[in-house]
Amino acid sequence: MKYHELEVVAHKDTKRVGRGIAAGGGKTAGRGTKGQKSRTGHSKLPAGFAGGQRELAQAVPKSRGDGKGVRKFTVNNRRKSEVVYLENLNELSGTVDNFALAAARLISSPYLKVKILTRGEITAKIDLKTQAASKSAIEAIKKSGGSFTRVEIPARVKSAQETVDTK
Repeated sequence: MKYHELEVVAHKDTKRVGRGIAAGGGKTAGRGTKGQKSRTGHSKLPAGFAGGQRELAQAVPKSRGDGKGVRKFTVNNRRKSEVVYLENLNELSGTVDNFALAAARLISSPYLKVKILTRGEITAKIDLKTQAASKSAIEAIKKSGGSFTRVEIPARVKSAQETVDTK
């Protein structure tokens, strides 16, 4: 066996620091000099600790009336409506639903709530089937000879591939 034929396995143990200057990792033991992170126990600070200043959880106002001073972060889970204006509906004809609006790129997805608002005039005769419309928009659609029907948001249909994967 020759020296260049030796197979060397990378075996790196954790370096033992703080064992004296002669050992190579002594004195400050790789922590730098002074400061909070050079001290023992610096990694065990409580969650939310902000370096000595007031924590965010303390800075947020407390909710009233529960007697415990619990902070409440409310989230608005209501879906935003995609807005379509009457003047944009002149390009369409026949029955107009979420899928037709998405195909015409007036909304980003057919599976979202759509509301029709009055801006401009409508001349096309359409049968509109969406989730919401303003009163003035409904009147304008009926005046042009069309109709408005309120429908639910279309549910996403699982593809054949998805049903096979789940079984």
